[in-house]
Amino acid sequence: MPQTIVTTDTPVLAPALARGPSHTLSILVSNEPGVLMRICQVFSRRAFNIDSLVVSEGRNANFSRMTIGISGDPQGLSQIIMQVSKLIDVIHCFEHTSDNSVTKEMVLIKIQCSPSERSMALQIAEHFSGKTVDLTPTSMIVMINGDSPKIDAAINMFSQFNIIETVRTGKVVMARGEQPT
Repeated sequence: MPQTIVTTDTPVLAPALARGPSHTLSILVSNEPGVLMRICQVFSRRAFNIDSLVVSEGRNANFSRMTIGISGDPQGLSQIIMQVSKLIDVIHCFEHTSDNSVTKEMVLIKIQCSPSERSMALQIAEHFSGKTVDLTPTSMIVMINGDSPKIDAAINMFSQFNIIETVRTGKVVMARGEQPT
């Protein structure tokens, strides 16, 4: 599989700034084939881009939780929520904001660094509460968890090294308090 190499010649822009307004939807669906495709078609028809997608089985194996990070015109968001909610296999669709939910992501960043650069890379990882999960004489992989701006900032700081590749999870979201997501 080819690896993507990001050079340090150009600064890494925060993805949220490059795409415009971003929204996080939580969708509870029946565990049936084709549900994801039908939901994606709703976003496509309304010119919304899916930035991140996480699907996991719920506590009940008959249902799955989809957490979808999207960007697009905020004026069309309520229409999308209504259209997704009308789909047969959708139990409910809800937008989450930072006021009513906790949203986190995880990134693995593989950088090329010599032993003399390692100290600086470890300081950056420590600053972002990251953890080194692999270390070789010429490279390291750092894992960082947090909200999207923190992940964007960490990637930007590591861009002073030769970033060999990054792998970023989608957002996971949970409603605050006792209210179910």
